[in-house]
Amino acid sequence: MSVLKSLAKETAIYGMSSIVGRFLNYLLVPIYTAALPAGEGGYGIVTNVYAWVALLLVLLTCGMETGFFRFANKEGEEPARVYTTTLTAISIGAGGFLLLGLLFLQPLAGWLGYGSHPWYLGMMMAVVAMDAIQSIPFAYLRYQRRPLRFAALKLLFIVLNIALNLTYYVALGGSDVGYAFGFNLVCTGTVMLFLLPELREARRGKVDSALLRRMLGYSLPLLILGVAGILNQVADKIIFPFVYPDPAQASVQLGIYGAAVKIAMVMAMLTQAFRFAYEPFVFGKSRDKDNRLMYAQAMKFFLIFTLLAYLGVMFYLDILKYLIAPDYWEGLRVVPVVMAAEIMMGIYFNLSFWYKLTDQTRWGAYFSLAGCTVLVTLNLLLIPHYSYMACAWAGVAGYGTAMLLSYFIGQRRYPIAYDLRSMGLYVLLAAGLYAASQLPIEQFWLRMGYRTLLLLLFVAYIVWRDLPIHLRFTKRIKS
Repeated sequence: MSVLKSLAKETAIYGMSSIVGRFLNYLLVPIYTAALPAGEGGYGIVTNVYAWVALLLVLLTCGMETGFFRFANKEGEEPARVYTTTLTAISIGAGGFLLLGLLFLQPLAGWLGYGSHPWYLGMMMAVVAMDAIQSIPFAYLRYQRRPLRFAALKLLFIVLNIALNLTYYVALGGSDVGYAFGFNLVCTGTVMLFLLPELREARRGKVDSALLRRMLGYSLPLLILGVAGILNQVADKIIFPFVYPDPAQASVQLGIYGAAVKIAMVMAMLTQAFRFAYEPFVFGKSRDKDNRLMYAQAMKFFLIFTLLAYLGVMFYLDILKYLIAPDYWEGLRVVPVVMAAEIMMGIYFNLSFWYKLTDQTRWGAYFSLAGCTVLVTLNLLLIPHYSYMACAWAGVAGYGTAMLLSYFIGQRRYPIAYDLRSMGLYVLLAAGLYAASQLPIEQFWLRMGYRTLLLLLFVAYIVWRDLPIHLRFTKRIKS
């Protein structure tokens, strides 16, 4: 149980930094939606540019974060050499990207529809390059089990970013969307300065070209997986301006969708927090005899608490909707669909470790490509007819495809005895409670009270069924 307690402790720290950080970052949503009215499409620009940023960041990191954990934990490998080799390779790639991007900035900006504001893209190219480099020192902090420093630096970026945005958009009444990108550049550069001790630490090791080739052999399939995975998250926002039938309204509709999706991102927060702690935990436990039982338990608790988060968001959506300006509220109908897709993505992440632990990362590429193909195809076909609702349902279809493929093939190649019956009961209970919450109750506080009782019912079921799980778990280990 001590290892599970350690995982829970680190997840709590990473989770607090992620959840508190995302919560603080939510302050940007009402700021942007108030300063950038839906009818002007400004928030649509933010949504589109950050979708490209997410995709480029995956391309530049090349799956080397996971590769770093794998090789740093391998017997016979020197962690300092692995760190130096990884950081050097990523830094060279990021620098080359930034140089080429700035050289061809004007034609790229014109193609993406930002020909009159090319420095929107120029600033974010610099941000992407620095973020790619920073990903390796942050991975090194996770490897060293230093979650407090990791969390402090992540929160530094967010607090500084919010302070700058509040000053310009609220105190000074600004409305230029370009400042949002400029503030991001300033904050990313600040974090880079604070990471100088970790960057200097890379001098302790040596660049090993043979090691790099082996790492790339492991990580490049993960790059395909990562590209497909991030496309599952951002392809709709990238595709939307190209296929929406009314170009003048594309940014408006995309902005409404992007703002509403922010409310659903609490699920992404939980998944990310879990991932930060779970990835080093899994590779560290890979040689233990009881590892598969641990993975099964972790999956179950992940599902339980994501379902709890789902119900919490949906039951209190009447309050959470005030995170965005009223002229964006028409997009709230996507929230339950997007959150369901995020749960599937989290399950898929948990399932993914069988092929990472067995060095068969090509399977991850296959699954993610299959899911991405489904998602992109549905977006291309349905956005012209159903606008952003097509984006939400395409996400469910894409993540669902990857999740099911990973489960069924994984059970053949690396079987894990997941407690499907218990997890299925939780899913059914959550679905039933969500359906019950849709009972039309006009009085606001009565409606909130009723939904709170439903949420407490779900919590009571968790307490009754699974809080004493450590007793059964201990007996099972002893037997």
